Amino acid sequence: MKETPNNTPKADATASSAAMSRRDFLKVAGVAGAVTAGMAACSPKGGGKSAASETLSTGSMTYRTNPGTGDKVSLLGFGCMRWPSVGGKSAREGNEAIDQEMVNELVDYAIAHGVNYFDTSPAYCQGASEHATGIALSRHPRDKYFIATKLSNFAPSTWSREASIAMYHNSLKELQTDYLDYMLLHGIGMGDGMEEFEARYMRNGILDYLLEERKAGRIRNLGFSYHGDIRVFDYLLSRHDEYKWDFVQIQLNYLDWKYAKEINPRNTDAEYLYQELAKRGIPAIIMEPLLGGRLSNVPDSIVARLKEREPEASVASWAFRFAGSFPDVLTVLSGMTRMEHLQDNLRTFSPLEPLTQEEFDFLQQMATEMMRFDTIPCNDCKYCMPCPYGIDIPSLLLHYNKCLNEGNIVESYRDENYRKARRAYLVGYDRSVPKLRQADHCIGCNQCSPHCPQRIDIPAELHRIAHYVETLKRNPVL
Repeated sequence: MKETPNNTPKADATASSAAMSRRDFLKVAGVAGAVTAGMAACSPKGGGKSAASETLSTGSMTYRTNPGTGDKVSLLGFGCMRWPSVGGKSAREGNEAIDQEMVNELVDYAIAHGVNYFDTSPAYCQGASEHATGIALSRHPRDKYFIATKLSNFAPSTWSREASIAMYHNSLKELQTDYLDYMLLHGIGMGDGMEEFEARYMRNGILDYLLEERKAGRIRNLGFSYHGDIRVFDYLLSRHDEYKWDFVQIQLNYLDWKYAKEINPRNTDAEYLYQELAKRGIPAIIMEPLLGGRLSNVPDSIVARLKEREPEASVASWAFRFAGSFPDVLTVLSGMTRMEHLQDNLRTFSPLEPLTQEEFDFLQQMATEMMRFDTIPCNDCKYCMPCPYGIDIPSLLLHYNKCLNEGNIVESYRDENYRKARRAYLVGYDRSVPKLRQADHCIGCNQCSPHCPQRIDIPAELHRIAHYVETLKRNPVL
């Protein structure tokens, strides 16, 4: 499946960057369908046979070809940000250790069903993701999977050349490998934008160092993941002739396709990001196809519309089909904590049924309807954590969104739904977040907002939630 490392620069494509038209999308769907039908499957290896494995066929995964290396990459990529903990939750959510046995089982099952791209970072799972990923993958032949990791030098203490190089070499050690298939500059555009990017990668010579590592073959593909300041994204693409980016990781989903900037003026619509990559022939890696779970927990009215069209399809599968239907997408990442997440996604991508033009238009209608809801754009990435005052920021924002989607946010105690909505919010609030970690403890220090990829004004949202909770508690129950 994997070919000898090849660092031959790719030629720029000449595709138009114009907005996608009806004809363009039909062309996209046709290309994706042809790729699905024509690609051979990897030989599965590893893992014992389970009852679940008998219900899902192997050998039908959809693959895309990396134009620079010839890698046949599974269109479903395994995001290692949410490995399961021993308590059954995501290891990102608390202080519980990663459940290595379950990680091994997930990796075995994924590889047996054709998944070969695994994306991790030194920052994931409180620093333990690479170690767990390395243990699980090293049990399989090295040519049966691709490892992607990142130089996650977010903290100023890691901006020095020595510290960044040490982080890179530690990734190799934790992942139990002597080369990386895909290496990313992590989260360019975050924080102070260009100034932070230059401090992390330019003035310390780290980008030049990584380019030399690619030349030496220890990095087979070099790219970056983008969040935040669009000027940094545009700057790096303007130097593509020099750097020869092998891939770029972007946030793409059917809500962000045209509404990312409307949700937050400092964000950038996915349509622009994708088209800028496509016209240069740079493969796109897709993160946040579900917006941190928001597109699997959509408002009830949207669920009804999706189920009306495809009663047997999961709500999440619509978002994954959207992301996978674009021909210059190399893989779509999903952080899968439980086996049922993996199995559902395998059904979607084995093989992928690309969206028709009518389905594409339908999802854009659903996105327009979703914009009527005042949802907080939290993706549960937890980059805002830990809060120095112990506040559980993501849980507070996600509980608000959940109640909003279920119709349990009310404007007045005179609302017909007030009694039910009040109980749902307050009971769920106390169950989701301990009292000492709730929104009323926010002092507005704003140490969180600069780290948020979605540019949420977190203190303002926490104060809004705290005020809403206090209002619910004071108002009478009619």
